Amino acid sequence: MENDPVPSANLTATAGTPAPGKRKIWNARIAVLFVALLVSIFPGPQLRPAEVAQISLQPDGLKCEWQSNPLAVNSTTPHLSWTLVSTERDQYQTAYQVLVASSLSRLAAENGDLWNSGKVDSSRTIEIAYQGKPLASRETCYWKVRVWDKEGHPSPWSAPAYWTEGLLKPSDWTAQWIGDGESSQKHTSAVVLRRDFHLRENAKRAIAYVCGLGQFELHLNGKKVSEDVLTPGWTNYRKSDLYLTYDVTPLLRKGPNTVAVMLGNGMYNVEKTARYTKFVGSFGPPKLIFQLEITYADGSTQRVVSDASWRVLPSPVTFNSIYGGEDFDARLETAGWDKPGLKDSAFPKAVIMAPPGGRLMAQEIPPIRVMQVYKPVKITEPEPGVYVYDLGQNMSGWPQIAVRGPRGASVKIVPGELLDPQGLVTQRSSGSPEWFRYTLKGSGIETWHPRFSYYGFRYLQIEGATRNPAESNGKPVLISVAGDFVHSSAAAAGTFSCSFDLFNHIHHIIRAAIESNMQSVLTDCPHREKLGWLEQSYLMGPAVMYDFDVARLYAKIIRDTSEAQLPDGLVPDTAPEFAVFGGEDNPFRNAPVWGSASILAAWETYRRYGDLQVLQDNYTTFERYAAYLGSRARDHIVSFGLGDWYDLGPKPAGFAQLTPIAFTSTATYYRDLVTLSRISAVLGKKEKAEGYAALAGEVKKAFNRKFFHPETDSYATGSQTSNAMPLALGLAPPSARALLLKNIIHDIRVHGNAMTTGEVGFPSLLRVLEDAGRSDVIFNMNSRRTAPGYGYILKRGATTLTESWTADPRGSQNHFMIGHIEDWFYRGLAGISQSADSVGYKKIVIKPQPVGNITWCKADYNSVRGEIRSEWSRENGRFNLNVTLPPNTRDEVYVPATSSDTVTESGRPAAESPGVHFLRMADGYAIYQVGSGTYHFAAPANDQEQHTPATSSP
Repeated sequence: MENDPVPSANLTATAGTPAPGKRKIWNARIAVLFVALLVSIFPGPQLRPAEVAQISLQPDGLKCEWQSNPLAVNSTTPHLSWTLVSTERDQYQTAYQVLVASSLSRLAAENGDLWNSGKVDSSRTIEIAYQGKPLASRETCYWKVRVWDKEGHPSPWSAPAYWTEGLLKPSDWTAQWIGDGESSQKHTSAVVLRRDFHLRENAKRAIAYVCGLGQFELHLNGKKVSEDVLTPGWTNYRKSDLYLTYDVTPLLRKGPNTVAVMLGNGMYNVEKTARYTKFVGSFGPPKLIFQLEITYADGSTQRVVSDASWRVLPSPVTFNSIYGGEDFDARLETAGWDKPGLKDSAFPKAVIMAPPGGRLMAQEIPPIRVMQVYKPVKITEPEPGVYVYDLGQNMSGWPQIAVRGPRGASVKIVPGELLDPQGLVTQRSSGSPEWFRYTLKGSGIETWHPRFSYYGFRYLQIEGATRNPAESNGKPVLISVAGDFVHSSAAAAGTFSCSFDLFNHIHHIIRAAIESNMQSVLTDCPHREKLGWLEQSYLMGPAVMYDFDVARLYAKIIRDTSEAQLPDGLVPDTAPEFAVFGGEDNPFRNAPVWGSASILAAWETYRRYGDLQVLQDNYTTFERYAAYLGSRARDHIVSFGLGDWYDLGPKPAGFAQLTPIAFTSTATYYRDLVTLSRISAVLGKKEKAEGYAALAGEVKKAFNRKFFHPETDSYATGSQTSNAMPLALGLAPPSARALLLKNIIHDIRVHGNAMTTGEVGFPSLLRVLEDAGRSDVIFNMNSRRTAPGYGYILKRGATTLTESWTADPRGSQNHFMIGHIEDWFYRGLAGISQSADSVGYKKIVIKPQPVGNITWCKADYNSVRGEIRSEWSRENGRFNLNVTLPPNTRDEVYVPATSSDTVTESGRPAAESPGVHFLRMADGYAIYQVGSGTYHFAAPANDQEQHTPATSSP
């Protein structure tokens, strides 16, 4: 078999993740020119220039398992996806052909020796399962695709892509788990391991597979191998352990080489210390498994593996805790610790350690990285010799400093979100005490940042140093101080802005809070808890998914729920369940709204990305959890949980105050059953689908018997949550819907245009108002600058969304759990959504709801089909709507208008415009069916607010 190297010119070998930041969207015309260039480069049937000019549809953005050119996938039947590019309107795919080859040369010769799908008459572009020859561990598969357009014309082949199979069987590993042999209680310091090895010649290819628990940093020949930090991702280490895969060919050389690894505790080993920790628990002491597989030009191979021949070096990281901080003593760093030439025979040998117990799996989620660096916007000295650096932005991350000073002097760095009245950092809202400390080696300018601990902060308080070299008196001199924003490198998916600047600021603080808590799990906060509280994953799911490409992250989160599930079917409130909050009667361990993420986040993922695998892989979890809730119900009523967490009652925020806990728990149980019925139908399980639908019907009857008050057309206590959830979830009788909506709006007005909901009820409240065409009420609620609400949070100076509606300084200042308006920004105000029966944005709906004094709004969303863009403005008596839609979709555009006769598209009557088909007038909109392309609609401005019924879903 040919074994072509991965060519750097066309196939960039990364850790299998997209580059950070917004994915670049190619202009369609440039893409066509690029295709023409590819046609000239790659061998195969050539197109004549005239044919190139007629290219109407071109595949692009090839992915395997939602990753670009992954170096290790866990499936031998991985799923392939692509997007389509076209300069034409209403263009779509009628067929495709996939070629998969064992080498680039075979692929270029159109020899799909692993798989040739042949021409498949289908419009599918996502989740195409590989159906070729059986694949083995380490096997690299090169692939490309071509498509046929609506006229039956074939496109040129796409640019090639590849994936590589991971280490699929335990026998693929010859490496052993190693460590320093100390017990977990003695590991406040990090572990440093190294080994020298020799290459007889330069390597043709070298792939490193590494898992270091809790976190690791890998070096080869004096260089850090990647930009990844806080890796691997957190899991239930007894169930699964994630390894990272790196192409390290450029870092190796003929002759002596050195591999070195530093291990931190992470969530694997959380011990009680003198500093803050949320919980105490350990899976064991830090340990490493490492396997470097080297291939030479003649095809021979060499392995370098972790075993007892490795050496244990003194650690300069003298303290590390995922909660409490990190200390580094530069005097203890062994010179040349990660380079060849160090005589290490005097250092103790590594000790073979017991495996952690979980299955080794390739990490397929985007790695954590330093995504942005913030420099100080203000520096104060509230006490002599104590400096406070204001970075201007709350964030998850760590400090980076540059100092100069005498050997043995140390600098203490205290991070925090808030300042006390004296101007000093306070950690009252975020878990205390936590700090970082750096001890100098006394050699020139020294730079440092932590490796294994992060925190949520805006301010850095520096003690033990001076900013003035003339007044050092033996103290270190601060050269620079900055903050590293550390979070998932998941690519950005959407952008939003509008003429109402308050909404732009709200968008910023929500997005920054999402980023801060988007680690290898979705944490609640980046300091006090750092736990994967599950309700956010679906209650905030639409918002998170509009902002970021989280297909792989959500697949992991849902797998985490399966691994956390107890034998009786309970899914705990957090996953992975590092901290066990009591028994099954404790709502902080067992709350139905939280555990239901196992079902509801999976469905959200399927709807957004078309990921059927996530439903198939976790279906047993769904069924067991639904059965568990049923076993705990009495007459179909589920009475335990946390309720509408952080609603606005007379007491301090926390447990539900305005709405019965049984109400939200039972409503969510009903939603679980309805969703499980839909999942069963999608998976072809007809009888189960019917059974769950019937059970949902029984729960609905019981719910209405207990909570509905027909004499007042209200539910339970009549709170906003009480009336909104039945409307949003389909529990309310049709005859009561109008009066329920009226009661909701009345309650909002009575409270001064304010919400009273918590995080459970607020998304239902927004959805009900939006679907009823009452975005004017949403605008009224969220354009206020008094408590409670986003405007007040901003007024208090927040730069990330806070835990409470009142920005209570006693609570976290970096929580994204009440950021649901982010969904409305994209879906309601800008108008980007998909129809209720659509999966993966196959049927796009553009339906803007212009409200208030907003004169323009624009948003784009990079869906699995391609870029969707909506941009509208109201000026000079005209409403203008510019829309861009990807190929291979069938879409509807709603133009606010009093008559279709007044609507134009690209300057001509809309009904006469190519690719535009008038459907109907409804509720103040002229509705058109269109396909792909860019459209420019205009109509006389309608100053009346749009009050329209539901037409779409996220």
